[in-house]
Amino acid sequence: MKLLGLLIVIGGVFAGYLLGGGHMAPILHAAPHEMMTIGGAAIGAFLVANTPHVIKDTVKNLNCLIKPEAHNKESYIELLSVLFSLFKLARTKGWLALESHIEQPDESELFKQFPGFHHNHHALLFLCDYLRIISLGKENPHEIEALMDEEIETIRHEKMHPSHAVQTMADGIPALGIVAAVLGVIKTMGSITEPPEVLGKMIGGALVGTFLGVFLAYGFVGPIAGALGAKGESEIMYYRCIKVAVVSFLNGSAPQVAVEFARKFLPHNVQPTFMELEEKLNELPAPG
Repeated sequence: MKLLGLLIVIGGVFAGYLLGGGHMAPILHAAPHEMMTIGGAAIGAFLVANTPHVIKDTVKNLNCLIKPEAHNKESYIELLSVLFSLFKLARTKGWLALESHIEQPDESELFKQFPGFHHNHHALLFLCDYLRIISLGKENPHEIEALMDEEIETIRHEKMHPSHAVQTMADGIPALGIVAAVLGVIKTMGSITEPPEVLGKMIGGALVGTFLGVFLAYGFVGPIAGALGAKGESEIMYYRCIKVAVVSFLNGSAPQVAVEFARKFLPHNVQPTFMELEEKLNELPAPG
């Protein structure tokens, strides 16, 4: 859908231009070197302004145009199933029964039953760290919730770095378009003795820089920054779901009630129904 949106941006702008009597030849002639000026400066500034970690994360998350949500309904059904199994084990055999699973999560047979969650290294460690704190006797739900909120906010800050970095680049691209246009004007002024028809083409080519700067910033780079931000928020939702379930269980809820609290917290587009989750939980083997 997002790729379709970008195609509509291109089609809408250039179809309107052509229907208004415009010609593509001046744009196509000037676009390569104007794009080199604008794109080169924008990428260079992006590299200067951001750490290697942010640059790597930005490139990695550009798949947001194809996969806008970090987690789908099936991912959340699996997550809620993991939480249910852990809570049921803790309720029936005590928190110490979780020790072998949370101390070596990569080797845990319980986690291996849920490969999607098992391979989500950061979420796995996030959950195990809090289960370890609780198993050591820190069971005050208010303190655990406050600590989880602080860590989730830190994670959110990190996950939103790519979006902020690309948005900053989008904010600067119109100005870089003006730079490209000014360079074109300088070139034109050096040929002021040329006949009007030649000067007209040169001035038109210079203005292509301004057009491309605004077009790329608001038609492409800005929307991509928004898509990166939306995907980052969807990743944070995964951690918040874990928090809701853990805090509910610490407040005395039964395992099934705790995961139901977490299910109801989810947005409707990824929220499984009560019956879908119930059916999955009934299929789970007894935790051990």
